[in-house]
Amino acid sequence: MLPIVEWRKATPGPPGIDGRVTADWLVTFLRDELVERRGIGRAVVGLSGGVDSAVTAFLCARALGAASVFAIRMPYKTSHPSSLSDAQLVIDALNLPSRTIDISAAVDGYLQYESDADARRRGNVMARERMLVLFDQSAKLKALPIGTGNKTERLLGYFTWHADDTPPVNPIGDLFKSQVWELARYLKVPRPLIEKAPTADLRANQTDEGDLGISYARADAILAQILLGYSDAQMVEHGFPQKDVALVRGRIDATHWKRHLPTTAMLSSTAINEFYLRPVDY
Repeated sequence: MLPIVEWRKATPGPPGIDGRVTADWLVTFLRDELVERRGIGRAVVGLSGGVDSAVTAFLCARALGAASVFAIRMPYKTSHPSSLSDAQLVIDALNLPSRTIDISAAVDGYLQYESDADARRRGNVMARERMLVLFDQSAKLKALPIGTGNKTERLLGYFTWHADDTPPVNPIGDLFKSQVWELARYLKVPRPLIEKAPTADLRANQTDEGDLGISYARADAILAQILLGYSDAQMVEHGFPQKDVALVRGRIDATHWKRHLPTTAMLSSTAINEFYLRPVDY
């Protein structure tokens, strides 16, 4: 196995990565999944202005060449201006072909009939509309949509089901947020994207860590311990506050369903994704 992740034994904490090895491995992964397996030499990436989509774009540019990576910015009318300008930094740094598609009219076209929709519902509509645009652009451009969700968000269920998680290929889905930042520094992602507070930018003054109730650094440290098999009591012994351990454990348990395909009612021994599984998906 490649030494991509170095699990620290001395003190509890997020695992470190080797930036060069990780980048090379993920570039190889992208070439294999797109070109070798699917015969597709183009990618489409939704650029949000955040570090996750920026890292994904940098990896895709290395794997396919910048001219074959299409960056799509999809602002809503309440999106922070920096989301567009920070995404532009990535476009300029890589010289990506790009397009900006304002989703306000499409989102409001539905929400006009749901005036009582709260911020969570509105945010989900925006996220799903962005994925609709991304997939339609992929059909137009003959390019594969690439996922940008990191491991921390996926484990904590901090994403919109059938939106952020929908693209068929995700190069950073096994990287904790802390590792994404490390990789971003290695790839020389523009500094403002690395230093800004992560946000889904679905409402004013929103931040990921505010929504989650815990910092990414602390969440990653606890998640790393959970994945290594430590019990909650052992993590508290390691110095993590009980409330933080309970918060992370609770989010994992409560969002298990979001990390799986829809549950199928089985009526035969050949139910797809339940029993009928091919060793290799050709």
